[in-house]
Amino acid sequence: MANRIKALFENIKSDNSASHKAAFSDKDLAAAVILVEAACMDGRLDDVERATIDNILKNRFSLNGEEARELFTAAQSAQEDATHLMRFTRTLKDNYAEAERIALIEMMWEVALADGVVHDYEDSLIRRVAGLLYVSDFDRGAAKKRAQDRISATT
Repeated sequence: MANRIKALFENIKSDNSASHKAAFSDKDLAAAVILVEAACMDGRLDDVERATIDNILKNRFSLNGEEARELFTAAQSAQEDATHLMRFTRTLKDNYAEAERIALIEMMWEVALADGVVHDYEDSLIRRVAGLLYVSDFDRGAAKKRAQDRISATT
């Protein structure tokens, strides 16, 4: 009985995520989920963080405005449904080269720094994701510095 209920819920989840998989690659969705998670770690997703993610999706993922909104919506949905980030970080680790993984950590820092305050939970998440992506502490720190420099140059 429990197995049938579990199978029913798995079918529902796979039906909901199928439309997102058709529109976006698994690695793009996984990266967007990680960015949304970084934005939500301080307990709220504010307009500045949302705009930062939108900007990242447009510029770094080469998406137009509509595609960026769709990916953001898909990522938000996947992030809300996820109980852990392992499947997303595994997708990224398996599909991103080292430089791309470091760039993702830099993007996470941009999101965390967007509201002007890095919450302890945001810092912890970035540290954990960097470890799961095999990004060194040195590269994580350098990514933070680059993100800080980019933000201060635009303000």
